[in-house]
Amino acid sequence: MERRRGRERHGRGVRGPLAWPPVPAMQTRRQRFDDLVLDAAERVRPHLGTRYAETEFAVEEVPPVDPAPWEEQAAPLGRLLRGTSARPHRVVVYRRPVELQAQDDQELADIVREVVTEQVAALLGVPPHEIDPTVDPEY
Repeated sequence: MERRRGRERHGRGVRGPLAWPPVPAMQTRRQRFDDLVLDAAERVRPHLGTRYAETEFAVEEVPPVDPAPWEEQAAPLGRLLRGTSARPHRVVVYRRPVELQAQDDQELADIVREVVTEQVAALLGVPPHEIDPTVDPEY
């Protein structure tokens, strides 16, 4: 019987997998940021109830170039886009401005949680600390 030599050179056995199994260290910054937003969204979902159950959470790299006249001229960290009958409400977190504010991974997670909480509180018309008691009321 003839032995195939293609991938088993020098008698070392068959090579391992071409790609490693996915592990957290292999995630990109973008993927880790998306996970932080998803975690924050899951924390506030119980407060949305059935009326706002269809609220979407999204991540964008940077805010639009031209902020609305009533918005701050500094780069916002997030935005609430109120829905219509055709589309649901959407909470948007801007990745680059949030990353620039954070000094480390823990602070990044805290800022994301605060931004999501603040936008959901604006949607519901309540103070942010009613949604998440750990959020600074002065935020």
